[in-house]
Amino acid sequence: MKALFISLLLFCLSGTSAVAAETSMSNLNMTSSTFGIAALVIFILAYALVIAEEFIHLRKSKPVLLAAGLIWILVALLAKSKAQGKELLEHAIQHNLLEYAALLLFLLTAMIYVNAMTERNVFQALRAWLVKKGYSYKKLFWITGFLAFFISPVADNLTTALLMGAVVLAVGSDKPKFVSIAFINIVVAANAGGAFSPFGDITTLMVWQSGHIDFFGFFALFIPSLINFILPASIMSFAIPNETPKGTNETVQLKQGAVPICLLFLCTIITAVTFEQFLHLPPFLGMMMGLSYLFFFSYYLKISGRRSAENIGEFNIFNKVARAEWDTLLFFFGVIFCVGGLGTIGYLAYVSHFLYDGFGPTNANVIAGVLSAIVDNIPVMFAILTMNPQMSDFQWLLVTMTAGVGGSLLSVGSAAGVALMGQSKGMYSFFSHLKWSWAIALGYVASIYSHFLLNG
Repeated sequence: MKALFISLLLFCLSGTSAVAAETSMSNLNMTSSTFGIAALVIFILAYALVIAEEFIHLRKSKPVLLAAGLIWILVALLAKSKAQGKELLEHAIQHNLLEYAALLLFLLTAMIYVNAMTERNVFQALRAWLVKKGYSYKKLFWITGFLAFFISPVADNLTTALLMGAVVLAVGSDKPKFVSIAFINIVVAANAGGAFSPFGDITTLMVWQSGHIDFFGFFALFIPSLINFILPASIMSFAIPNETPKGTNETVQLKQGAVPICLLFLCTIITAVTFEQFLHLPPFLGMMMGLSYLFFFSYYLKISGRRSAENIGEFNIFNKVARAEWDTLLFFFGVIFCVGGLGTIGYLAYVSHFLYDGFGPTNANVIAGVLSAIVDNIPVMFAILTMNPQMSDFQWLLVTMTAGVGGSLLSVGSAAGVALMGQSKGMYSFFSHLKWSWAIALGYVASIYSHFLLNG
């Protein structure tokens, strides 16, 4: 019972650093101590506040940052009782800091590019173009779904969901039923699309940076991810009204430099992949080099704006840095150091032995996907990476997919779902999503089955 209790607590309410550590050789093995139990309770309380963010409106970074500090105080006190505790403590801190720095620099570059494209009206122009076409509700359902599926591998699932959600609201604000089902479809599509690309979700990014799967290896999940989206979408499409919304004549003009910035972002992705695949350098170095492309281009825009009589609007690259999702980035810091601390105490080695040795990797990985619907998929994947169970590439791909698409089972299981609940003005809610969870579950099972058929 003790093993089951600790396993459920840690797997349901845990997060950790990006790259796996040898937990069996780098922990204090003091899970039964008073300070060890206190650290676990602190993290559970902090993550309970994270889960309740939608209701209490407390930003998720705040409780985990406090918890991280408190947990490492307890870890330091425990380390004093061990002969090599000081060395182990220093190693654990350096390891967690290194992995967070790699994550921070990679994500910061991606966020700056997305913000730059937003400021140059790239996404707004796409939304206006779709609205002006005058498609029927059913066509818009499929168009926004497929766009979400194919944009999220590059622009991440959260940004994609918000963009497609704006399209749906623009044409269907007077059809709450359509908005609700279309939003569910967007969440499923964005999460599924993010599962087969290292850039599509934080979970896939972490698996890529950990070295378990190389860049091109993720594309083996394309067909299973597509099935995960297509099956529930086909079922839900029967509930879409056979009507056509009124079109609009809204036109959004791209600002100067919009297209070059999109191309520079593509070049940045290519640079990161080249660094990892051919030079065996960490991808964040390639992303930071790609950021320099945008810095030089912003300088060009500044100079050309002075020389031109046309007012192209101020383009300050450091404003894009300021507008990055700092709450998310600080949340990752708190999560990494919270469960990095729990791993140092010895909890993750204990859970890894119980789950992966007891249930086997396939069952454990499927369970991880279901749990990611209750808890955000990022902490679930971080916990698995720190446990570092011995698995084949097939199993690492399986858990990458299940953790990514499993979050679609509930609206609170992914950042895309939570964001669209806030955007929908009450038309898309936890219970409206829950109504179609059975169809999404069919897609979840079908994607796992197809992965076994195609890649097993």
